[in-house]
Amino acid sequence: TMGNWLVNHWFSAAVLAAWLGINIFLFTYYFLFFDRDEQYFYTRAILGSALAWARASAKCLNFNSMLILLPVCRNLLSFLRGTCSCCRRTLRKQLDHNLTFHKLVAYALALLTAVHTIAHLFNLERYNQSQQATDSSLPAVLSKMHLQGSNKWLNPIHSNQTTVEYVAFTTIPGLTGVIITLALILMVTSSTEFIRRNYFELFWYTHHLFLVYFAGLVIHGIAGLVRGQTEPSMAEVPPQHCAEYLTQRDQNCTHDCCKDPEFGSIPAESWKWVLAPIILYVFERILRVWRAQQKVMVTKVVMHPARVLELQMQKKGFCMEVGQYIFVNCPAISPLEWHPFTLTSAPEEDFFSIHIRAAGDWTERLIDTFQLEMPRIEVDGPFGTASEDVFQYEVAMLVGAGIGVTPFASILKSIWYKFQQADQALKTKKIYFYWLCRDTGAFAWFNDLLASLEQKMAESGKADFLTYRLFLTGWDTSIANNVALHFDTATDTVTGLRHKTIFGRPMWNMEFAAVAAAHPRSVVGVFLCGPEALAKSLQKSCHQHSSLDPRKVKFYFNKENF
Repeated sequence: TMGNWLVNHWFSAAVLAAWLGINIFLFTYYFLFFDRDEQYFYTRAILGSALAWARASAKCLNFNSMLILLPVCRNLLSFLRGTCSCCRRTLRKQLDHNLTFHKLVAYALALLTAVHTIAHLFNLERYNQSQQATDSSLPAVLSKMHLQGSNKWLNPIHSNQTTVEYVAFTTIPGLTGVIITLALILMVTSSTEFIRRNYFELFWYTHHLFLVYFAGLVIHGIAGLVRGQTEPSMAEVPPQHCAEYLTQRDQNCTHDCCKDPEFGSIPAESWKWVLAPIILYVFERILRVWRAQQKVMVTKVVMHPARVLELQMQKKGFCMEVGQYIFVNCPAISPLEWHPFTLTSAPEEDFFSIHIRAAGDWTERLIDTFQLEMPRIEVDGPFGTASEDVFQYEVAMLVGAGIGVTPFASILKSIWYKFQQADQALKTKKIYFYWLCRDTGAFAWFNDLLASLEQKMAESGKADFLTYRLFLTGWDTSIANNVALHFDTATDTVTGLRHKTIFGRPMWNMEFAAVAAAHPRSVVGVFLCGPEALAKSLQKSCHQHSSLDPRKVKFYFNKENF
């Protein structure tokens, strides 16, 4: 329900509200300031309200440019997570939404850039028209003031033979504006889910255009093309009173408004906004380089079916928790590329491991390299909040869909170790595990893990601790015929496991009803690592099958972000 969602995500909601509030405040405050302030009376005479649109969006652009780097300082976030270890876990979990916030700020930057650019195109057009006007209107008179002296000019266009396009590509603000807008467009378009999943290298390298973006942003306002009347000049010739005399000036002028108004530039200030985050980010990158230099020992390499590579590693001081991930770099393939992988080992094991599926150029090359030699590997991490909530429920329903099954390797192994060692922190008495995938090919390794767990549990007389179901959502006729032939065998034909494979999607209502019937007085934790659509239907089922009676069964939904 919405109420539950808000309780669980109050911190996210508060951060979102604060961010939106500050954006709205900055935009409104500066819009009204530039639309009404005396200092810009003459500027508005030429530009109209486009001045306020350009300046207000510029303030918001500075604010969001200040924020954009913070969510990707992953070592800074790890440090924060460590320092607030006494805080509630829900608070620490919110730090895992860092990339969602990063994307949100990026979309805001794209929108504000569009507003800022369009407003300035109107401004350039009006500057040009005023410069070319031959009448004695106020914009025309103001545009000729550059002839009176060096700091008298208000209109940056001083020639009648120019175009908006020419100004956009020959002035510092124009050219840097074009460059940073192009950099932003490339970064946003190359970071779509499709490109990240299929052409990670393209996303990775294009994203480094952020260096161009920040360099351009700092230089952008230096030329000070948008000007306002100076304070001393406003005291001498107040614009409200003196503007009318500018257009009808006689030679032997004697009244107070005889002096020409003088103008000054708005100082560049983007650098003030982004200096601190840039320094933080530089520290972050130095820390990454330092951590990457620490030696990693690859203790075991296993080549699983369907081109899945398992690497077991050791690194001094490496301390992992369930559900965390690491970044991996192989200098032999590319010194710059770092790729994230979920850890598949349990904290109780004396190594940490990842499973790498062939899914793109880098992973293909890594698997090929490991089949020939043992290249050097660099590791940064671990990152992310531990998925320790699983251990807090008597009954846990774990749902892994597709690649989302990976973190459950770590969770299932860890639960089994805790169960064997009679760990006091483990409240779990029963696990239901649902595995949904199109074909088991790429996950044969996970299959082997389940088989070995099944065997160990049977040997300890705890065979009923784990019940799992495999749902094959994509299957062909050859599988179907095979299944028909071997229907009465003790183990499954697809996986070789004792629990049968079910073809098609799970009927969640039936699954939840069965769990509720088996555990009428338990609190059941439901954990998903999978797509959003599945999250919605599981959330709905949790709500429908939870009893209103506090002594009866309750289902709590937890979605993990990996």
